[in-house]
Amino acid sequence: MNWIAWKMLTGDRAKYLGTIFGVAFGCLLISQQSAVFVSILRRTASQIVDVADADLWVIDPQTLSIDDLWALGDNTVLAVRGVEGVEWAVPFYKGMVTARQPSGHFRQAILLGLDDSSLVGAPRTMLMGKLADLRRPDAVILDKAGYRYLFPDEPMELWRTLEINDRRAVIVGICEASPPFQSLPILYTRFSLARDYAPKQRRELPVVLAKASPGVSTPELASRIETRTGLATLHRREFAWKTIQFYLRSTGIPINFGITIALGFIVGTAIAGQTFYLFTIENLKQFGNLKAMGTTNSRLLGMVLLQAAIVGGLGFGFGIGAAALEVFGLTAVSMAVIVFLASIMSAWRVLVLEPAEVFR
Repeated sequence: MNWIAWKMLTGDRAKYLGTIFGVAFGCLLISQQSAVFVSILRRTASQIVDVADADLWVIDPQTLSIDDLWALGDNTVLAVRGVEGVEWAVPFYKGMVTARQPSGHFRQAILLGLDDSSLVGAPRTMLMGKLADLRRPDAVILDKAGYRYLFPDEPMELWRTLEINDRRAVIVGICEASPPFQSLPILYTRFSLARDYAPKQRRELPVVLAKASPGVSTPELASRIETRTGLATLHRREFAWKTIQFYLRSTGIPINFGITIALGFIVGTAIAGQTFYLFTIENLKQFGNLKAMGTTNSRLLGMVLLQAAIVGGLGFGFGIGAAALEVFGLTAVSMAVIVFLASIMSAWRVLVLEPAEVFR
């Protein structure tokens, strides 16, 4: 019976290929948009993810995201270091500045200030230059994408200068960094220099990074720090999710991508469902003959579901191959629902078919 179902499915090559195309197109659209959606959300927390050295982020309790920080007291670092179970705690600066190159071209940039002695949070992949050079006077490290923004169509060179807040900055290194949500250049410098490059404020310490001593759990240490300082203390994964949730709630990203994903689902259902339904209607005579020979409804249903599984599997494979993306879970579930709905519409006509209709 399975062989008969296969021959019925591939008897009309045009309709067979058209059904596969409908499923593949819906799969392609859902895969692409889902991958873009996940990629954009990951960008919102990229600066948190890149700081792999620290276990905990100590921030103001009202902080909603990495892009919305409130400066802490100057003695916060000492207070955190005094908590039992803290192996080390260092200051970390994150803010916005305007970087201008000698020709006059300028861009807004993300400024990250690292602890002067330990350089915790430094880029992990250097393309040019050495991390140790960050300790030179006026030294900054620029990410590769940011270099292209500030020096378009120019070869990558070290020791170029920038002007930040009326101060000289020397590019001593070029690095790889996770792309930020706003597609801005990322500048790394020492914390002491970051305070000079950034606009002046009374308080200039937005974040304290901390690491737990061996044998101390991060949730336990976070609770101790919160009790001692009254500040929110989050593991970097928690802070990353907090940032992502803020953008989900406060922007139109979910709605815009949700509409596109839903459109792909509807298009896939419409094309595959209509083509597969017409295919089943055209083969009612064959199904009727099988019923007349004693084939049960459950067996006929199995044949229809097998045909749907073949179409769905091939369409899913072609769609994922065309998308060349790694978002499979949501797409696979969506394709399964599409194929299931299409097969149910087709199977209903087979189940209610009377064998005598074949001989009328």
